[in-house]
Amino acid sequence: MNTRRTALISGVCLAALVTAACSDDGDEAVVETPPVTTTLPTPAPGMSGDAFQLPETADADAFTYDDQAVPVGSTVDIDSDDEDGRTTVTLAVTGLEPNRAFGVHVHTQPCGPEPADSGPHYQNNPDPAATPDSPSTDPAYANPQNEVWLDITTDAYGDAQASSTVDWEFRDGEARSVVIHDHHTMTGPGEAGTAGDRLACIDEDF
Repeated sequence: MNTRRTALISGVCLAALVTAACSDDGDEAVVETPPVTTTLPTPAPGMSGDAFQLPETADADAFTYDDQAVPVGSTVDIDSDDEDGRTTVTLAVTGLEPNRAFGVHVHTQPCGPEPADSGPHYQNNPDPAATPDSPSTDPAYANPQNEVWLDITTDAYGDAQASSTVDWEFRDGEARSVVIHDHHTMTGPGEAGTAGDRLACIDEDF
């Protein structure tokens, strides 16, 4: 092999380094392209809990209705402990939209394909003025002592944790899900307990 041919082959090898390799005899070797992953794992590596899926996903326990704020594959973990008439609910999320405020509450019905399927907030002392079409917004009932509020603000990675302890236990079968809302929970008369659109829902049997 002469000097000019050697230099030419070396240049070709260097230019193609990221996609191909040169064999010992100077011929270009074929490098297979790895398969492209188009969806996140369930759950994504390093994450625990249930992974959020689209509502039509079979056998899913956590649904996202807004996959920008709550991306498919982001995760949620909920733990509930009751003892001596008190209940503590703990929430941990990973991979949500970063640096964002969310409202989070326990609701009465299981998640469904529509955001409204989860029903109103669970209340220890139900507001007698509330109806299915007009949920409670009275601060005397819609407050973090009579409901379970787990409002969060995510960090730069979209992760957050929250915990709430109340002086009562859930009634059997009446608390069935946790809903993530668009913003932190309001507290004023006529808006107490509201937190904007329902962005995601997690089935939970308290």
